[in-house]
Amino acid sequence: MKKLIPFVFLSMLSLMAFNLSAEAPNPIGIYKKPDVFVKEAFKQNPPKPSVLWIKGNVKKQVTQILGHKYPKLRVKYWKQGTRTVWILDEIGKEKPITTGVVINNNRVEKVEVLVFRESRGWEVKYPFFTNQFIQITLKSVSNTHLNKHIDGVTGATLSVNALKVQTRMALYLHNIVNKNVKEKK
Repeated sequence: MKKLIPFVFLSMLSLMAFNLSAEAPNPIGIYKKPDVFVKEAFKQNPPKPSVLWIKGNVKKQVTQILGHKYPKLRVKYWKQGTRTVWILDEIGKEKPITTGVVINNNRVEKVEVLVFRESRGWEVKYPFFTNQFIQITLKSVSNTHLNKHIDGVTGATLSVNALKVQTRMALYLHNIVNKNVKEKK
């Protein structure tokens, strides 16, 4: 009987661990396709996409915002009136996080995680985190820092940082395409 008790105890522990892992959310996945995000931002009638080349002063400023060179030569965006939509990728810890950012009148209207590929930090996809970005602007057209503090998420520092720099980049590029900042060659 004494030999049976540890076996039963270990069996129960392994079943409990299995049940806990089965209930854990799947952090990796496509939460929304980018084209769906763009359509929603323009009430199902999006404009044709435009392209902004990342060169000259824009390249320098984007590199400063990200803390590294942007891996693409151009960024696709959608513009209608004072609203722009950006689909940006930024590395969290090891893999890219794809985020959609809507800017209207130089203010963030919406930030949404579209594709998350990391094994940790997935909590940034929830509205309790992304809603902090609503109505944020840059401190000024020459200061590319956000004008408001964003509270982090415990254990998700790199994912939090990725979303913050994506938002800063979207606000900066919005200013470029709206001629709020002169683009130097």
